[in-house]
Amino acid sequence: MSKLIDDTEKFVFDLFKNKLDKTYTYHNYTHTERVLRSVREIIANTDINEKDAEILELAALLHDTGYIKTREGHEEESIEIAKVFLKEQNVDDATIQTVNECILATKFKDSPKTKLGKIIRDADASHFGKPYFTEASEFLRKELEIQGIKTYSSSEWRKENIKVLTEKHEYYTDYALKNWQPEKENNLSKLIKKKKNRKNKTEKLKAKYKAQYKNESPERGIQTFYRVALRNHIKLSDIADTKANILLSVNAIIISLVLANLISKLDNNAYLIYPTGIFTFSCVISMILSVIATRPNITSGEFTKEDVKNKNVNLTFFGNFHKMKLNEFEWAISELLKDKNYVYNSLTKDLYFLGKVLERKYRILRITYTVFMIGIIVSVIAFAIALKTNDTNLKDVLPDNSTSMLYNTNSNIK
Repeated sequence: MSKLIDDTEKFVFDLFKNKLDKTYTYHNYTHTERVLRSVREIIANTDINEKDAEILELAALLHDTGYIKTREGHEEESIEIAKVFLKEQNVDDATIQTVNECILATKFKDSPKTKLGKIIRDADASHFGKPYFTEASEFLRKELEIQGIKTYSSSEWRKENIKVLTEKHEYYTDYALKNWQPEKENNLSKLIKKKKNRKNKTEKLKAKYKAQYKNESPERGIQTFYRVALRNHIKLSDIADTKANILLSVNAIIISLVLANLISKLDNNAYLIYPTGIFTFSCVISMILSVIATRPNITSGEFTKEDVKNKNVNLTFFGNFHKMKLNEFEWAISELLKDKNYVYNSLTKDLYFLGKVLERKYRILRITYTVFMIGIIVSVIAFAIALKTNDTNLKDVLPDNSTSMLYNTNSNIK
């Protein structure tokens, strides 16, 4: 393995680890590793020179990096990422161009034209002809569901897979046709067999009984209650955070304007000092209260086995386990799931403490808005009094025949 390939593997691993959305259960580093292995498998059994082999490995590693930015058009985003990275590695322009062409060849809707394009395309779809096809297929199904793109039932997904394997996909290289095509046909045969064995009448009866059971079971009503209540609390918390952010932004802008426009004029307009001070003070207090309203509390993040056995720890809240080791947390969750009442008690605690947090946020926000409103009103009154007092003082000092001068002076001062 060349140093460039090694550095590229580390770059893609870190990129996916830090920037790829966790909802990508299929298009992640595991898929990239499988494509890389498949590329190397074809290279080892095909007449490919060393330079082309390196290009194919680079393309295999970089072809899905665009998913960190977008799903649609990710190939083009992958090309941009590849350009920047490869230039930093002092790779020549011709190699970069060929790598980009290979990345574009992974677009499923187009047929590859070049030898390298056919190799990378077959490697990208190698799971169709592999024993782990069913596993990879389910990860893709879950990815589409989690991201809200489309939800497939088991029968719908089976039908979609049959359509892809029979109508949309084909292998192009001699190696893939010889070694992966038989396994692909075997996977297709299994899908068709399952489809035939699934009788429509049985599906309808099962669906009917399942729906009836769900409607009559009190468990469904309980689960709906917790789901709706927790979702509403989370939405209310988001609203509170948004309100606090609005107050922070508005007051920051106001203070910036005060510092830029009023402070510099206080030396010549001393009568504006108190109104400006009141105005600035109320804005600062509003900002401080907004920060307090959204500032998170620090929790211990630890629990003991006795806490779990005595049902004294709420495992649905991250603040109670974020410092625990993975094996300890997995054990605790397994204990939790064994006891239905413990699950409901945990959800009840989560709901209760979310409510306590919400009460604190909204109470502080109410005080903040009150301070902000009163501060604005008092500031406006103070400015009006200051301006009025200044006008009266000027009239007492100036002679009666200097009315026009008074207005000009006041105008200049303002």
